Amino acid sequence: MAINVPPPKYAVVVNAVQQRIEDGTYAPGAAIPSETQLMAEFDTSRPTVVRALGILQQDGWIESQQGKGRYVKGRPSPSAQQSADRALELLDQGEDADVTLLRVGAVMAPNRAAAALDLESDTPVILRRRLISADVGPVELSAVYVPVELSAGTDIGRKAPLADGVLRHLAERKKLTFDHATERISARLPTAEEAELLQITEQDAVLTLLVTVFDRSATPQFAVDAVIPANRHEIEGSFPLR
Repeated sequence: MAINVPPPKYAVVVNAVQQRIEDGTYAPGAAIPSETQLMAEFDTSRPTVVRALGILQQDGWIESQQGKGRYVKGRPSPSAQQSADRALELLDQGEDADVTLLRVGAVMAPNRAAAALDLESDTPVILRRRLISADVGPVELSAVYVPVELSAGTDIGRKAPLADGVLRHLAERKKLTFDHATERISARLPTAEEAELLQITEQDAVLTLLVTVFDRSATPQFAVDAVIPANRHEIEGSFPLR
């Protein structure tokens, strides 16, 4: 007998707000109801509402104006979708002939990964560090961080390529449903080691992409921290001006 599991409350809020933006109930520029109003309407807690609003803002549906509240931006632009597509490609990257495994094994979670996964900085995780190449040369240096408990019973800790990629491998082996991911993009200069591996100079800017994957209960499950040479990637998109 099939059991229908209701979606988590934060997903209900996200879907409702998205629907209202799409049907014009919440017009571009209009204020989103307050956290208190949403708590009352959906009979849920403040952390749940904050999580939902954070996802909507991350995905480009709304924006926050300090001291004023949150306002509708509208349906995310194609450029925002392109960013989501890049993140999904990063998560779903199969480890084929273009991927070199540099290191696989247990490490103490670095501060950036620990913060993304809501772990103490001295918590052990399984690291998969990979160098991805293309015709133009190395195009991505990425580190996958998976909590030890989640990696149990999988091939995450094995020094062998994952043909199906980390996302699908974990979903299939652990019978998990991943709900959403967040992406943080920043720019900086590379370290000496990064410059050597990516075959760039230490004066060539790199982009960093930290992608964190969550389950349906909004618990972070694993993270990918990637470094890509800015001069080997181009972001293109179109968007409405009104």
